[in-house]
Amino acid sequence: MNVAAVNLPFPVRVECPPGACSCDYERVLADPQADHRPLAIDRKQEQNLIARIERVDSYADLQHVQALIRKNVGAELRIEPGPNEVRTVRGIIVVLEEKPGLCRKVRQSVPAAVRRLLQERPEIAYAILDAHDLFGRP
Repeated sequence: MNVAAVNLPFPVRVECPPGACSCDYERVLADPQADHRPLAIDRKQEQNLIARIERVDSYADLQHVQALIRKNVGAELRIEPGPNEVRTVRGIIVVLEEKPGLCRKVRQSVPAAVRRLLQERPEIAYAILDAHDLFGRP
């Protein structure tokens, strides 16, 4: 790992092995104008985030977690019904959008945790569908 060109107020995660990720770690770390928040998500922070997702108990709480991710990471966690008919939880699109500095593993593990949550708590999946007017609300 190269010496950081920017002095950050938080510890940064360890760089991904070469070729294993496309997070642009070095470029983000070297650019003083870049958003450095994604670099703070190390393995422990990722596990804490997944544990928080697993504790979600309502759609409002899930929206709160989305807002926390937006605020603390700077990336958007999109959860919305797919373009086709939604018959199972797999029909709901769950994506943690790419952000320079955000590791590929985090972009995969967070949506997987949300999918597990939706399978365990179908009332949250129904609330997502209802929020997008798929149940025909006036």
